[in-house]
Amino acid sequence: MKNKLSIVLSLLMLLFMASCTKNFEEVNTDPNRVNKISPGTLLNPILYEVSSFNMRKADDFTFNLMQDMLPFPSVSGGVHRYDITETAGNSTWTTYYRWLTNVKEMYKASVEQNDPNYQAIAMTLNAMMYSNLTDCFGDIPMEEATRGDEGIFRPKFTTQQKVYEKIIADLDSANNLYVTTKPMIYGTEMLFANSVISWKRFTNSLQMRLLLRLSKRTEMGTLAKLRTIVDNPTKYPVFTSNDQAAIVKLSGVTPFVSPWGRAIDFTTFRAAGLFFTDNLNDFNDPRRARLLTQARNKIGNANIGYKGIPSGYAGSDNQFDYIPSNMNIALVTAPMNVVLMPYAEVEMIKAELEFRNNNTAAAKAAYEKGVKASIEQMGAVMPTDYFTNAKAAYNGTLERIMLQKYYALFFTDFQQWFEYRRTGFPVMPKAAGMLNNQVMPVRYRYPPAVQSTNTTNYDLAVQAMGGDNINIKVWWEK
Repeated sequence: MKNKLSIVLSLLMLLFMASCTKNFEEVNTDPNRVNKISPGTLLNPILYEVSSFNMRKADDFTFNLMQDMLPFPSVSGGVHRYDITETAGNSTWTTYYRWLTNVKEMYKASVEQNDPNYQAIAMTLNAMMYSNLTDCFGDIPMEEATRGDEGIFRPKFTTQQKVYEKIIADLDSANNLYVTTKPMIYGTEMLFANSVISWKRFTNSLQMRLLLRLSKRTEMGTLAKLRTIVDNPTKYPVFTSNDQAAIVKLSGVTPFVSPWGRAIDFTTFRAAGLFFTDNLNDFNDPRRARLLTQARNKIGNANIGYKGIPSGYAGSDNQFDYIPSNMNIALVTAPMNVVLMPYAEVEMIKAELEFRNNNTAAAKAAYEKGVKASIEQMGAVMPTDYFTNAKAAYNGTLERIMLQKYYALFFTDFQQWFEYRRTGFPVMPKAAGMLNNQVMPVRYRYPPAVQSTNTTNYDLAVQAMGGDNINIKVWWEK
């Protein structure tokens, strides 16, 4: 009897447990919780962190190399003297790869949810970050990168040529993916509001930048492709005004705050570069008041105009008998703009393309549009007589285009440096205190962590590139 009772109780217990677990997932699922992440929710964090990082690297690296601004006082060393440490590229490597992982998640979610617009946006951001990475280092992990979830922790390196082939193809594909009648819902606060066509313009404008970057590699046919984009604005819309440019707006309201926790840090112990101020003076340029403070006499009681100090100088800081100009603190005080790609750059790309095709009138027109766009983007008024100044007028040379492009690319991540490496313009003054035989560095060294944790693939990449130092030219420079 005991055994029968025990069996009955066991059966009842099993039935009870089955009834408890039958609808367990349904009963215990929060109806208000989202099961799948929207790709749009990833956009704002990516835009904020990447654009903020880009701005900081423009400040602490590009400005120094390209003589926009430098530390002052500066007794010895420093990037402006071409003193580039082994770890100088660490943050660039880790930051971009971290956010490329997020872009990958954004792309994956957009494919799963059949949202072609966010898919195209993810491809555009992916191309932007990988282009900066490869232009800073050369060959980099790409095909096997951001695949830690698959157990790939020591990725192989991809040649720069293959990186460029991939990202240019992706940008072309992205252009065809956009559905301008399908609205965006998330990630619209900082860039382009909810305008899909604006993102499409960015995709094609970025492709113009990268096609021109490969201008020395004539076997790639990129100038012909660039001509196709310029001549087909219906299929390939690009920026045509400042209000269409890829400029992130930081309101100053958390979380969209300035990348500088204290704006004063931007101008503390800093001075504008003499090269930067001298050209603006030659142009009688209205951007000076927007970008710079005036220099003062030694005792600081009188303004003496806009005047910086030379980068890479040797000797004591006491050699300067004036207090040099500094950058305007308003540049990093929210509400503020962070430039990913300016409209002026598109016009300067067109100017160079027309110059290369011997279309003087078209080159001049694009050059003047680019200069005007840069001046107005920075909040200044374009003088009606600006181009009557022989120092500012188009003179039919690539050097003149690149000098104004240098200013158009102000505060745009590494772009001034990349364009100098591509063209050799603008011609930068040399100074006695510069190291590296007074030769502009052309890349970062690979981070020490990569050397020690991914040694085999690092060694293969270094062998393919011909070394790992700051003078090894990347593929598109050769």
